[in-house]
Amino acid sequence: MLDIAFVTETYPPEVNGVAMTVGRLVGGLRDLGHRVEVLRPRQGAEDAGSELDVPLPGVPLPGYPGLRFGLPAGRMLARRWRGRRPDLVHVVTEGPLGWSAVAVARRLGIPVTSGFHTNFDRYSVHYGMGWLRPAVAAYLRILHRRTLATMVPTAALAADLAGAGVPGVRVVGRGVDTVLFDPQRRDPLLRAGWGAVGEGPVCLYVGRLAPEKNLALVEKCFAAIQVWHPDARMVWVGDGPSARRLRQEHPDHHFAGMRHGEDLARHYASADIFLFPSLSETYGNVVAEAMASGVPVVAYRSAAAAELVVDGINSVAVAPGDEKAYVDAALWSVEMPERLVGMSVRARDDMLLRNWPGVVNTFEQVAREAIAGRN
Repeated sequence: MLDIAFVTETYPPEVNGVAMTVGRLVGGLRDLGHRVEVLRPRQGAEDAGSELDVPLPGVPLPGYPGLRFGLPAGRMLARRWRGRRPDLVHVVTEGPLGWSAVAVARRLGIPVTSGFHTNFDRYSVHYGMGWLRPAVAAYLRILHRRTLATMVPTAALAADLAGAGVPGVRVVGRGVDTVLFDPQRRDPLLRAGWGAVGEGPVCLYVGRLAPEKNLALVEKCFAAIQVWHPDARMVWVGDGPSARRLRQEHPDHHFAGMRHGEDLARHYASADIFLFPSLSETYGNVVAEAMASGVPVVAYRSAAAAELVVDGINSVAVAPGDEKAYVDAALWSVEMPERLVGMSVRARDDMLLRNWPGVVNTFEQVAREAIAGRN
């Protein structure tokens, strides 16, 4: 049995791809019999935590209401890990809490690994701070160079980080819950509530409604689809700083807000095509969730889409940044209903091969190798 300390700025019930991934890894490792403690910022006044779920001080993350980043906690971590020394410290996020965890683990001689989940350097461009991008990228590289292994979701990201001088990069991957996200959850009543009639496709976006997600291309793409399919409907699932503008400018669109669990799965399965033009993802769990739900995706060929999409077979993917090709791909996808049906079946079949137990096993293998390397 391994004794592992996860240090993360985000964790369920917070809703985002990193929190979901960490929750899956922690749960899977515990199911294998490992002792896993989670140290993360307190999520509210009522957040008491538990022996293995330890809330720490934090402050709100600018631009991300409801999320917090942890403050440096070197003394507390050192005291805790001297009292019970973990076999491994795994740092999920690169905030002040993560930095202090790396420093303490190295000082105590505890093997430490890290995860690379978010391209914060790319986000700075979308919030008017593009001049900070080189500094943010350097900040991220320095932290990951101080850990024995940096675990990433895709081979492309691994190559990028290795090329930037980050040693020990390992592809762990991401899974998808094919029991939850299932085409059988398609709901005619939900579609009727969206005003879906005839053969007009329902276009879906799921995720944070924010500038870094390239939502203007979703708007442009749907407008093009409506020219050929006046009965088409646009459904947005999620919330964020762009929500107000989108609602004001598109009163004919349906805004479902945040959705969770089976309710979220129904929204996926009840759509016909998933529009996801983000270029800021390190992965993009929503791509796999849509495909597992039998909903073909239109995406740029990067992150998850570069690994999961077989172009024209289970979804469509185009060269990153080519907006004309993106819109053309979406129009091609919805041109004939039978084309969507064929991609839907293949998308579901291909996602059945992706499972979380396999990802957890890979994480466990990398963890054991890191521990052995320090003994």
